[in-house]
Amino acid sequence: MKKLAVIALLLSLTGCFQPMVYLRNKLGYPVDVFYDTQRPERPFDPLQDLEVKGEVPLAARQSGNRRMLERGNDMQQKELMLARLTLQAKKLGADALVSVRYTYYTSMTDNGYVMSGLAVRYKEEHSQ
Repeated sequence: MKKLAVIALLLSLTGCFQPMVYLRNKLGYPVDVFYDTQRPERPFDPLQDLEVKGEVPLAARQSGNRRMLERGNDMQQKELMLARLTLQAKKLGADALVSVRYTYYTSMTDNGYVMSGLAVRYKEEHSQ
């Protein structure tokens, strides 16, 4: 009976959890976002390569006792970078960012990052 109750509980929680995703294509961005492994279905013209880069100090939780405990930027920092990149694309008149990539490095004192992508404008679709 206990096994049945546990199974029922697990099945009821199935839709409550979402797997962690690198970065989501949130509807709140001013342009569509397509990562390195994705391509829009619509044809497009390239406008300009864009890049956001910088460094932020290590958080206290990332190092201790002269050892690195955790590397990279947190999810909020990544979302902020993507928001900045999409705003740059929108200012150029882009409809989307394609081939978006995120890379980082960690030194003794800082997290460095680079997020890049290609701003594109969708081609007009002609009906026949």
